[in-house]
Amino acid sequence: MSVDSPFGTAKESFVNLRKFVSRFPLGSHLCREPMPAMSEMKTDMETLKKKGFNLVKLQEQWQTDEPVEGKYGFSRYEELIEYAAKLDMGVYLGFTCEQAPHWLWEKHPGCRMIGRDGRPVAYEAQIALPADGKPGPCFDHPGAAADMCRFLTMAVKTLGRFENVVIWNTWQEIGYWSDWLAGNSVCFCDHTLAHFRSWLNRHFGDLDALNRSWNTRYDRFEDIIPTRTINARGPFAVDIAWQFFMDNVQIPAVLKVRALAIRAADVLKRPVFAHKGSPAFAAGQDWAYARSQDFLGVSCYPAWSPGHAWDDGQPAHGEEWDRHRALLAEMWNCVAYRCDYTRSSNPKGAPVWAAEFQGGPIGTGFHKGRVPTADDMRRWMLSAMGAGATAVSFWVSRAEIQAGEQNGFGLLDSEGTSSGRLEEAGRVGRALDAHADIFAQPTLEPAKTGIIVDEWNFQTCQTLAQGGNLDYDVRGWYRLLWDAGIPVDFVELSYEDPASLAKYRALVLPFPLAMTDENANRLSVYVKNGGNLISEAAPGRLTETGFARRGEIAPALRELFGVSMKNFTMVREPDKGMRWSFAPRTWGEYLDASMLKGAGVLKNHRIRANVYIETFSVADARPCLEYGSDVAGVVRSAGSGNAWLLGTYIGHNGTAHRDKESAACVRAILKSCGVEPAHKGALLLRKRVTEKKEAWLFTNPTNKTVTERISIKGWKKAADLLGAKLVKERSSASLTVKPLDVRVLIVEK
Repeated sequence: MSVDSPFGTAKESFVNLRKFVSRFPLGSHLCREPMPAMSEMKTDMETLKKKGFNLVKLQEQWQTDEPVEGKYGFSRYEELIEYAAKLDMGVYLGFTCEQAPHWLWEKHPGCRMIGRDGRPVAYEAQIALPADGKPGPCFDHPGAAADMCRFLTMAVKTLGRFENVVIWNTWQEIGYWSDWLAGNSVCFCDHTLAHFRSWLNRHFGDLDALNRSWNTRYDRFEDIIPTRTINARGPFAVDIAWQFFMDNVQIPAVLKVRALAIRAADVLKRPVFAHKGSPAFAAGQDWAYARSQDFLGVSCYPAWSPGHAWDDGQPAHGEEWDRHRALLAEMWNCVAYRCDYTRSSNPKGAPVWAAEFQGGPIGTGFHKGRVPTADDMRRWMLSAMGAGATAVSFWVSRAEIQAGEQNGFGLLDSEGTSSGRLEEAGRVGRALDAHADIFAQPTLEPAKTGIIVDEWNFQTCQTLAQGGNLDYDVRGWYRLLWDAGIPVDFVELSYEDPASLAKYRALVLPFPLAMTDENANRLSVYVKNGGNLISEAAPGRLTETGFARRGEIAPALRELFGVSMKNFTMVREPDKGMRWSFAPRTWGEYLDASMLKGAGVLKNHRIRANVYIETFSVADARPCLEYGSDVAGVVRSAGSGNAWLLGTYIGHNGTAHRDKESAACVRAILKSCGVEPAHKGALLLRKRVTEKKEAWLFTNPTNKTVTERISIKGWKKAADLLGAKLVKERSSASLTVKPLDVRVLIVEK
């Protein structure tokens, strides 16, 4: 289900970006409460300006700025914004509405969020830590929402008179995080339950349709309530719908209310956005957030948690990371994956903001992370550019002063006016700013391959014991394609015009356990119109309401693939591994660890089976994978396209039990679909493209220096972005890239 945007097209929205953001927006978060001395912040602002930064972020807190109802205190922001204007710097202003003032709770006692267990969440944030006031009040409460909008209106009217305020951020890392902060999921108050029931009525049209879909016998919408006991939740229709509502309807509604209040008060109509702490990988909810405002941004802390417990080489507790593996994971997993996902979730033509970018060591209590080097800054920033980022705003300018993040995160240490990481961030930023026409705009070359994500599948899988496999599988597919040098988009079918799918030569359908009939039909049309669909095992085995389908494959896809299911059995991991596998209840639950053998178009290839092996009875499809004498994969022509059904979960091979044969088989499948790497060689290539100029970003993922000849035929000029010497010979250039580094060629006609 999509959420319509009230803001018009992206092109209409972004013509109002001020001159500071028409340059490459290199920014830093100046402070958060409690504010350091004004003189220190002004000095830091001057330092940032000298290093090439053109933007500072100020984080505003409602609790601090309206401590008594109707009495506002914006003077500190006014002074800083005015000083930024004197330095010719833009201001990125973020609101922290979750950090509500005490009077709001007294005025509206019913605005406290209610947990699943029926108890109110009684947390009142006095400062921004630990989580920017989350979970905050419930803004389904009409009185609390009205007071929030009144405060936003006054703040925008007061601070928006400064033209160097260039953009508004309505939610610092969207979400309630209540399970972590309060040990309880939210919100089960009467206002939100009424909102839920109203949405159900709109979604289904009437109660009879809901009852037919859910196999229930509700007499009234007022009778519907999600499961409230902590351990009794399961893949029940009401609970799947409830969490879908909270993630895709309730939160977007809050975002939309804030955005509309700001737009109504802002005569300059500056862009309004918010950002996530992390994308909801494998889910579609970020598409809803992006359309509830102008666009969606993301935080990016590459050195915080680059791995997953199931990954190869993941160190045991207390063991040291392998340096190359860790730095590589920071690049592909913590930067490129995040930015590509966020970019894909945004409307076409929207900016992609790395709205919080790691500026210094991660600091959590006594645990101090490594201090980023100049090399880290360069590889992180350029990896973000390679995934389509149009702005980078560092967290933070000066090292944090709160004990919980003591002396962490800053581009600057607790004292001093420079650091190696600041110098390199500024150097890279100035180089990007010199080509703002290509880096400050959404100019990433369109991908020919898409990975499908489906919010209903995500919500259903989250209720199952193996729910983590979906997220892991999507991530693994991204790694397989990143390793192969194949640029990729993420595609949420609910937000795509079916005709627009034709731009993709191949669509990958990972771990597609639950699926609506509507999406199954969309995929069938995509193939018949000339597309190549690569599906993993058991597509549509469940409905989106949590019921098992007879035949264990969605009917439209059984017809599309030309098969029926024969067997569906768990398969062991190599070497008796137990990363995602369950301990068997009794004898005979698992097949032995296996490599599926290629057949037909995949002859001479093999690929590892993960989680399950599904075998098929074939009607009119061509076998492409075999498990012993059984067919475990098929490809079938339909219309002018091809439908591939692979009877296992390939994505896991990208990050766990990795082997060259499986990676080669994936590349062979994609080649058969007409998809090949953007560059043939050890270097990985992404392009930013305008009519007369392009930026070619070459990443060296290996542990050795790589030198390759790059054709520049047809281009009048070619130069290294950062000014390094480029050896040219006729129509080619010799490009040398150090291990785990990124070099950028700017070519012009």
